[in-house]
Amino acid sequence: MTMGELRTVLIVQALLITNCYVGLISGHQLHQGRWELLLQNAGVSAMHMTLTHTNKLLIFDQTLAGPSQIMRTDPPCNNSTAAASQDCWAHSIEYDIATNRVRPLHLLTDTFCSSAAFASNGTLIQTGGWSDGARVIRYFAPCSDATCNWIESPVHLTANRWYASNQILPDGRVIVIGGRRSFNYEFVPRVPSEAGAFQLPFLVKTNSVGEENNLYPFLHLSSDGNLFIFGNKDSILFDYNKNQVLKTFPTMPGGGARNYPSSGSSVMLPLESANNFQKVEILICGGAPDGAFKKATTNQTFVEALRSCGRMEITSQNPQWEMEEMPGPRVMGDMLILPTAQILIINGAKNGTAGWQSAREPALSPFLYTPTEALGNRFRVLAPTKIPRMYHSTANVLPDGRVLVAGSNSNYGYRFSGVPFPTELRVEAYIPYYLHPHYDSKRVNITAISTKEIKYGSKFIVRFTLSRRPSENIKFNAYAPPFTTHSWSMNQRMLSLAATPIVKGKAGYLVGLTAPSSAVAAPSGYYLLTIVNGGVPSEAKWIRFIS
Repeated sequence: MTMGELRTVLIVQALLITNCYVGLISGHQLHQGRWELLLQNAGVSAMHMTLTHTNKLLIFDQTLAGPSQIMRTDPPCNNSTAAASQDCWAHSIEYDIATNRVRPLHLLTDTFCSSAAFASNGTLIQTGGWSDGARVIRYFAPCSDATCNWIESPVHLTANRWYASNQILPDGRVIVIGGRRSFNYEFVPRVPSEAGAFQLPFLVKTNSVGEENNLYPFLHLSSDGNLFIFGNKDSILFDYNKNQVLKTFPTMPGGGARNYPSSGSSVMLPLESANNFQKVEILICGGAPDGAFKKATTNQTFVEALRSCGRMEITSQNPQWEMEEMPGPRVMGDMLILPTAQILIINGAKNGTAGWQSAREPALSPFLYTPTEALGNRFRVLAPTKIPRMYHSTANVLPDGRVLVAGSNSNYGYRFSGVPFPTELRVEAYIPYYLHPHYDSKRVNITAISTKEIKYGSKFIVRFTLSRRPSENIKFNAYAPPFTTHSWSMNQRMLSLAATPIVKGKAGYLVGLTAPSSAVAAPSGYYLLTIVNGGVPSEAKWIRFIS
C-alpha cells in the first residue's frame, strides 16, 4: 500500500469514527434532551420566577440580600445624584425570551420566600415576604414597551405571609394560605364584609415541632370548585367559602414529609375534556425523611432524600395513594407539565433539605414522568446539567417548549467563593427530546386563531400547517404557566380541549376547539395553546379564557 492509499484509508476511518460519535450524541439527545447556556450572568438570583403573556419572564430574589450583580436604571439610580442610602442594586429583572436580555426592575419591599398568582388580565398579584414585605401586596402588569415595573398596594394583608401559597379562584380572587406561624388564610382582594384572616386548624395539625414541614402548602383547585390542600404528609378537600373541611384524605406513605423545608413537589395531572375535566389526579414526588431538617441544620448530617412519589385520584369514591419510585432520591425538585402532558422533575439535591447550606449532592439529571404509562414504566432519566441547582432554584416552561432554568443560592447574600454551592447567576435552557430535528416533520405550525379572547363554553377555530397528514393521535392542550418558587409551581394547570374533526383547507388545516364550560375547570386568564401531533408539540400561542 502506497503512502497515498494509507492516508486515504486513515481519513475514511476517522470520518467513520466521527460520524459514529456524532450519531451517538444525536441519539442521546433524541431521548434525553440537551442543555444550552443562555446567560452567563443574569444579575439576580432566581428565587422566584414566572412567565408572562408578553413572552418575558419575571425573576426576583429578595431586597435584603445585599448587592446583586446588576444596577437599577430607574430614577434616582439613573444618575449620579442618588443618595448613598438609596439601594440602587436591582433585586428583580425581566428576561426577554426573544432577545435573551434582561431589564432591571425596582422592588420596594422584601419579597424573600413569597408567593403569587396571575389575575385574569395577566397582572401578577404578588404577596408577602419577610421583614418590611411580610404583609405587602404587589402588582406587576406586563407590558411590551419596557415601561412596566413593580407597584405596591396601599392595602396590606391581614397576616404575615412568609412561605405561603396562592391559588387563583373561579371568582377571580386569590386565596393566600399559611406561612410561618400563620395558621390561617385570606383573600386578595378582600371584601369589606370579611373579617380578614380565617383560621385553618389543618395547618396547626400538620406543623411538625422544630421542623414545620407544612410551609408552602400544595394547593390545587379541584373540579367541584373546592380546594385540595396538602401539608407535610396529609391532605384535605376544603370549602374556602364556608371554612369547612369536606374530606380528609389518607396520609401519604413514604416515611417523610413533602413540604418546606423537606420540599418535595406537587402537580395536578392534565385534565381531560373526555370526562368534562372532572377527574382530578394529584402527583407528589420527593421530599425528605422525618427529622432530616434537624439533622442538616444542627450537625450537618445530610440524609438521603425520598425516592417515592404518590399519586391519588382525589375525585374517586375511595381515594388512595398509589406509590411508585423515582430513579433516584430528590429534594427541592421542581415539577413542570411539559406541552406533551408529561411531567418534568428537575433541579434539587439527593441529600439533605431546603434551607441555608442544608443539602449536598446535586441532582443533576432531570426525570421525565409519563402519566399514561403503566406503573413501573413511567420514569426516564434525562441528560444531566453541569450546573448544580440547589436551594432557591427555579424553572419554567417556555412557549417554544424549552425549559428555562435559573437560580440556586444556599447562602444569605450573594457569595461566589468559600461555600459548597456558590450563588448561581447563570441561566440555561433544558431542551427536551421533542425539540430534536428528528421530530420536525410531525411539528405543527399554528398560523391563526379565530379569537384570542375565548368565552367559556364557546368554540373557536385554529388554523395550522403541517408537512404531512396529521396523526390520529393529536391533542390540543391549554396550559396555565405557574409562579415557581421553593420547588412549588403554584397555579400550574393543563387542560386537553375537545376538538372537531380536522379539515384540510387550501392553506393548511383547521380545527374547531371548545373552551372549558366554566372558570372552575379553567380560572380566567392567559393560557398557552399547543397542538401535540403524534407526541410532538407545536410552538404555543397565547389565548385567554374569559366569562
